Amino acid sequence: MRDNLHDHRRAYEKGELNKDTVDPNPLQQFRTWFYEVEDAGGLDEANAMTLSTLGEDGYPKGRVVLLKKYDESGFYFYTNYSSEKGKSIEKNPSVCLSFFWSNLERQVLIKGKAEKTSEADSENYFASRPKGSQLGAIVSNQSEVIKGRDSMESLLKQLEKEYENKEIPRPADWGGYIVKPVEFEFWQGRPNRLHDRIRYKLDGLDWIIDRLAP
Repeated sequence: MRDNLHDHRRAYEKGELNKDTVDPNPLQQFRTWFYEVEDAGGLDEANAMTLSTLGEDGYPKGRVVLLKKYDESGFYFYTNYSSEKGKSIEKNPSVCLSFFWSNLERQVLIKGKAEKTSEADSENYFASRPKGSQLGAIVSNQSEVIKGRDSMESLLKQLEKEYENKEIPRPADWGGYIVKPVEFEFWQGRPNRLHDRIRYKLDGLDWIIDRLAP
């Protein structure tokens, strides 16, 4: 038995995107949209993004991670460097970030090169995390096969006692990545599936702006 999803349709009518009025700086355009999405409400985590990498097995893979900051240098997220995503980035640093903001019928896709952030940056962010998240980073050998949760839960309780009144050290294989963009695409849903797509493509130090067919 198959679920027929042909009738799952909706009209996209919440905005428009014009090449002549977008900001010439794609980061500023992203910033404008991000705050508009947050102000509109209806999303739990506007900073949730799909990170797509090319795996060691040759298959692309996407997973949702959280954007923790962005600036003129790029987009930052944090993870275990020994995880599947970390190994994929080590082998092929070309990645794509994808944001879907359903409340305003918008998407943003960002292609770029990922590289590790500085030790100081990783230390500062790790220190800002809740204690439980810090301990979780120590407990989990991310992406490794495990038999169940029991061993992790047991180790977590042990570490909670051990570090009850002590600073928790950042694991050596845990830290940040910065994705340095080479291309942005801003997508705005429009009626009759004639969506607006505006692409910024880096050419030397300049951003070339084009409209794409939906």
